[in-house]
Amino acid sequence: QVQLVESGGGVVQAGGSLRLSCAASGSTFSINNMGWYRQAPGKERELVATITRGGATNYADSVKGRFTISRDNAKNTAYLQMNSLKPEDTAVYYCYVHSIFGSDYWGQGTQVTVSS
Repeated sequence: QVQLVESGGGVVQAGGSLRLSCAASGSTFSINNMGWYRQAPGKERELVATITRGGATNYADSVKGRFTISRDNAKNTAYLQMNSLKPEDTAVYYCYVHSIFGSDYWGQGTQVTVSS
């Protein structure tokens, strides 16, 4: 089992920045990919960004050039640096882990609100 705790959400004006953190605990040896998803009110959960253990990244088109995902394997922590935030980035952001055994784990979510 892997437990995930997100932090760093909040309220920011359009054009501002936030940095989300996701700390993993438990069976951290099994962590393979880490990532961030988001869900806005009335919408389905969508991929924001993922990163492999080796550091390869993947981004949704809507955040390319504005968001940067990174991870510190020694600290079992993933980060999402969000710059040039837009009102449409408002959502609950969820940390995600895919294990080497094929299991998926989710954090409890952190709210990001971007005001215009």
